Amino acid sequence: MSDFTSPPLVAVEHVFKSVSDSTGTLDILRDIDFRLAARETAAIVGASGSGKSTLLSIIAGLDTPTRGTVRLNGQDLFALDEDARAALRARQVGFVFQSFQLMGNLTALENVMLPLELAGQRDARKQATEMLGRVGLGQRLGHYPKVLSGGEQQRVALARAFVVQPALLLADEPTGSLDFATGEAVMRLMFDLNRERGTTLVLVTHDRAIAAQCERCITIEAGRVARDETLAAA
Repeated sequence: MSDFTSPPLVAVEHVFKSVSDSTGTLDILRDIDFRLAARETAAIVGASGSGKSTLLSIIAGLDTPTRGTVRLNGQDLFALDEDARAALRARQVGFVFQSFQLMGNLTALENVMLPLELAGQRDARKQATEMLGRVGLGQRLGHYPKVLSGGEQQRVALARAFVVQPALLLADEPTGSLDFATGEAVMRLMFDLNRERGTTLVLVTHDRAIAAQCERCITIEAGRVARDETLAAA
């Protein structure tokens, strides 16, 4: 359970996002403001086009807000230059995407080793091997993504995300490319890993059943926070 007395791990502070073209200005996000404690699990839900994936990109520091900011462990992401933001992301943030985003020319083991090697860790092979064992792929270390099922590829992606022991895990529709049963198994694994490692989880989903497994559910409608509910789950 989250410790709400400690400083927030993530602070989204009055974030606005607009884009302009020859036809005018479109407001994608309007005054988004919330905090997430360490170890908290939160779902961001909303209809397609509501702005939820844009919000996740801003929390990651991959997109920039028009106004407002995001703080990770007290650090203002947008006070940093792009290189410093990327370095912070590499140390503290893990990602899981709907489309897996594995490197097709690397084996499962090499995909999981990659972030460790980029961080300069010497025992990358050992850590990656153990992590793939934890997600049930200890016998698939040398396999390339193209010969793995969708569920196996997402397990590799989970191993890659968690192996760096991130403070924050961002997941964008992680079951969107999977059938129902496979998606359920992947979500169980993700929540188990999240609990084991004490990560703060932000999950974008259109699936209310998945959202209900989180402690918080933040509903975005037309670029605004329509509801911010504390749930009984987790």
